[in-house]
Amino acid sequence: MRLIPQSAFGQTVMLIGVLLLINQVVSYLSVTYYFIQPSYQQINSLLATQVKGVLANDLLVSNEENRQRYFKHTQIRILNSSDAKRKGLENAVYYGFMSSQVSEQLRQLADVRISTVSQQSDNSAPYTVWVSLSRYPDTWIAIPITGLNEANISPLTMYLMVIGILSVAGGWLFVRRMTRPLSALQRAAFEVGKGKHPAPLAEQGSTEMIQVTRAFNKMNQGIKQLEHDRTLMTAGISHDLRTPLTRIRLASEMLPDDQDWIRDGIVNDIEDMNAIIDQFIDYARYDNEEAKEETDLNALISELTQARHVQEGHHIDLKLNPLPPANLRRVAMKRVIDNLIENAFRYGSDNIVITSFYDRHKKRIYCKVRDFGPGIPPEELSSVFMPFAQGNKARSSLGSGLGLAIIRRIVEAHDGQVQLRNHTESGLIAEFYIPI
Repeated sequence: MRLIPQSAFGQTVMLIGVLLLINQVVSYLSVTYYFIQPSYQQINSLLATQVKGVLANDLLVSNEENRQRYFKHTQIRILNSSDAKRKGLENAVYYGFMSSQVSEQLRQLADVRISTVSQQSDNSAPYTVWVSLSRYPDTWIAIPITGLNEANISPLTMYLMVIGILSVAGGWLFVRRMTRPLSALQRAAFEVGKGKHPAPLAEQGSTEMIQVTRAFNKMNQGIKQLEHDRTLMTAGISHDLRTPLTRIRLASEMLPDDQDWIRDGIVNDIEDMNAIIDQFIDYARYDNEEAKEETDLNALISELTQARHVQEGHHIDLKLNPLPPANLRRVAMKRVIDNLIENAFRYGSDNIVITSFYDRHKKRIYCKVRDFGPGIPPEELSSVFMPFAQGNKARSSLGSGLGLAIIRRIVEAHDGQVQLRNHTESGLIAEFYIPI
């Protein structure tokens, strides 16, 4: 699991969140040290002053009458331990930092506790601060004090949390608005990579993003026009080539019977050239015009295999496992399987094996065609899918070198992938998958 996101959106939101967290911590510490702590220091100084007043009047050692008179004027009680416990000392909480500061000002050890018993019935009632000096361990001074509840930092915490949440939400909306055109651009780039031409993207976002979108739209239109011109040129060249080939074939038919071997050679060459022209046309078009339909890949394999059984000397061993239906272009996918079978027979062996299976975890259907021929050198496996590229001489040099390029283009148009690999024993495995 990566802690740092990889997308620009995630990184920007994380950066804003970290900066806001630092700002909140600094604000919290600043309020604590420059506002709350001085307030408590003033309270401690006030407590020490009150205790000094009690000591100055010798109330800790005087009789009860003097203590009651002092309580009437100041509301400060002087109680022994048993009376103090009945008045709420047992529920008081010890505060070490207040005890240390009061002790420092009184120059003797002081035990400072705060009781909140009165707060349970009346929120406006004052707190009771209990102070006991080390020289008078059995005597407690009860000082009522207001203002401690005003130092509650809960509202400050809530305020900082609300500000942080609103800031992160605002940053998230801002970054989302900035990165939404990038997401649309990414999806459109994938479509172009698969040979499609999406509609022009809306020009939105920042000035730089609008310029990038505009440049992408122009590039997309240029690629579309280039593909259209290439298709027209290929179709024109193919048409122009077929005319003289037809005349050559007609002329070859007029050769005398004693030159049959010449005529047969010319006819075979013409058929090879027609096959090459057909491959050029297939490569020039993407077959995107064909609509996808729910298809059983095993049915296509069986149909093509049945057509191949009429050829003598060729044998296909089928190992087809149950497959779920997939949205496929039937004609294009039949071209893929037929080309793989043709390559296996032409360059591999007379016996081939076709296997299909379904990967439930990855949600993919697979098809493998294996021959028992010489295979392809490992260093050439990655280049045979390039247009006009051919395998080594051991697999012959016939054809235009477009067959595998056409296969890859069709498979990738289905969001799949095709690969070749040599079998560990002998032969070549051509495998492709289509996601469900």
